[in-house]
Amino acid sequence: MAACHQFCTAVSVLEYGSDKREATFCKSSGTNTNHQIFESDLSLVRSMRIDATPQLPKQETSASPQQSGVVLDVSVVIPCLNEANSLEFCIKKATTAFSNARMRGEVIVADNGSTDGSIEIAELNSARVVRVAERGYGAALKQGIAASRGEYVIMGDADDSYDFSEVPNFVEKLRQGNDLVMGNRFKGGVKPGAMPALHRYFGNPGLSWLVNFLFGAGVGDSYCGMRGFSRALYDKLDLRSSGMEFALEFVIKASQIEARISEIPIILWPDKRGRPPHLRSFRDGWRSLRFMLLYAPNWLFLLPGGLLIAFGLALVFWLLPGPRRVTPHVTLDTQTMIFGVIFTLLGFQILSIGAFAKVFSYSSRFDRGTASLKRSLKSITLETGLLVGSILFLAGFAGCAWISWRWAAGGFGPLYQIRQILFWSMWLFLGIQVIFASFFLSMLGISRGTFIGDYDLK
Repeated sequence: MAACHQFCTAVSVLEYGSDKREATFCKSSGTNTNHQIFESDLSLVRSMRIDATPQLPKQETSASPQQSGVVLDVSVVIPCLNEANSLEFCIKKATTAFSNARMRGEVIVADNGSTDGSIEIAELNSARVVRVAERGYGAALKQGIAASRGEYVIMGDADDSYDFSEVPNFVEKLRQGNDLVMGNRFKGGVKPGAMPALHRYFGNPGLSWLVNFLFGAGVGDSYCGMRGFSRALYDKLDLRSSGMEFALEFVIKASQIEARISEIPIILWPDKRGRPPHLRSFRDGWRSLRFMLLYAPNWLFLLPGGLLIAFGLALVFWLLPGPRRVTPHVTLDTQTMIFGVIFTLLGFQILSIGAFAKVFSYSSRFDRGTASLKRSLKSITLETGLLVGSILFLAGFAGCAWISWRWAAGGFGPLYQIRQILFWSMWLFLGIQVIFASFFLSMLGISRGTFIGDYDLK
């Protein structure tokens, strides 16, 4: 048999149900020969087939840029839920910005369950889609950021209200040494129809003022959805929120660790979403206020509790010697002193709850912890609390017992020492509260390897 040079090309293997057709075209020079496709070759051909049903990309798992092996200059992360009308504009603006600024970048669309074709639009425009099963603005962003490979991350909404052509400006500011760069819509300008008047003049300015007052963030637009940050900062913050509070938690925790924060002016444009907004003014406004108060137990618990204790003790000691005439027609006596005792006990109860909140947030890593808190937790132990509580209880018990003995000695007649009874009973009750509060604080401290008196982060 004459030797021949043959070229055999497997064109396709088409599968439709159980019907399989295999086509093999062979070209030979010289003489025609019979060709036999062995089973091993057939397996190779089958492995090259194109399935009629496209495979859905898998949800990304958390991985740092170092773990992924490729570090880019910037990752643009866009949370998405049914944004088919506007998503393509956002992606194209971001990729054009990469090209114009000669940056290595990627666009990640963190999809939260879109059903309007947003996923297909993202894939057609070369964006990387991360499917996020857990609903929520924060949940989508956390998954998207976890899958990013950029040294810096820029996040922004998918409704085209933010101009992703601004990405290079955020990156430039980050490269100047800032950890977090916030967009400021009020400095850049709000186009007509882009923001409701309630949000523009009351909601956003009020929330930003409160963030600055409670946490010293120093930002003018705390709820701006477009911001840039280093991946190194994000990994330090350990963000927990899955909803709209994610934006506030980011600013609050960055302020707590004294990250370097700056702002750049950006323009807010009317969105192209073509549907009602996901944001609900009063519901989300209350959620934001509630979140900030929970992150600031000093203002929510410790300050009101301390003021109540101070006011209550002042009334008690002022009225202990006897009645006080305020005006010719108004005299304060034991009835007012009773309120002083109530204010004192109520204030201590609120103060205790504040201490519980501080210890819980610190041991559960919600609060980064200040130096004063660390010193207090190291010096105030369970035994210290038990000792103080016991002293107060015994002092109050001794005072009440002495008055009761004198009352019994007088034949249990009229009791005239009402002021003394109130005074000593207050210390007895306070002592009991201190003892049980100390036990509960100690129980809260037994969390993640931390204990009362040993609260260094491990």
